[in-house]
Amino acid sequence: MSLLAAVLLGAIQGLTEFLPVSSSAHLILARAFFGWELPPDFGLAFDVALHVGTLAAICAFFRTEIFAMTRALPRVFDRDPDASVVMMRLIAIGTIPVVIVGLAFNDFIEQVLRTPSVAAAALAFGAVLMLVAERTGGQTRTEHRLSWFDAILIGCAQASALIPGMSRSGSTIAIGMFLGLRRDAAARFTFLLAIPAMIAAAVKESLELREVQLPPDSTSLMIAGVLVSAVVGYLTIKYFLRFLATNRLDVFAAYRLLLAGATVVWLVRQ
Repeated sequence: MSLLAAVLLGAIQGLTEFLPVSSSAHLILARAFFGWELPPDFGLAFDVALHVGTLAAICAFFRTEIFAMTRALPRVFDRDPDASVVMMRLIAIGTIPVVIVGLAFNDFIEQVLRTPSVAAAALAFGAVLMLVAERTGGQTRTEHRLSWFDAILIGCAQASALIPGMSRSGSTIAIGMFLGLRRDAAARFTFLLAIPAMIAAAVKESLELREVQLPPDSTSLMIAGVLVSAVVGYLTIKYFLRFLATNRLDVFAAYRLLLAGATVVWLVRQ
């Protein structure tokens, strides 16, 4: 893989990790479309590097909220919790589904579902889900008014995004809107909820790479991927939240349907 390919994949990861279009689908399809085949061990290591970049982006953007929740840890069991404690509890509860699904079905997802055909089907399904959510009405709540049951439902949506093409942000924002959240409020909770799952995934995959010998020229490629995914990811979060304050998700749903259709055409012509 060339340095240009590493930079492009980093940019794709930074954009699609937070936009409701599925980063896993885009990485799978980009490699399939352009023939960017990577050795299995290096491919996993490079994916970890890209996810570390986007994890850094989300932690940097929400550093104030993360610091407040960290300081609130000693008060986690208070009977009269403040907003930081409540948010920390909701994130902990919402993380449970992805942990269960990840532990139970990780091998099946990695070995069976990471294909262009699955990604195309999930892209289309997620697009329909977003279009329906936009038409349910009544999105007035903020993330601070979520209940523990709401957090579980949004957490289940996050778990469904382990299927390539579903999209963590697309699924969770749509479910949040069904629950009456404003688009931007649903996105903020989605991004905060993603942090524990992203940390756990990065640690798990890093442990799998402990004894892997990577090619000598791989370091520069991974550094490029990390830096680009981090910078692009930070900018994407910033401007996507602004976009959601006044705009609908329809443009992303339309893009998903077009990409799903293009993938089907590409698969038929293979």
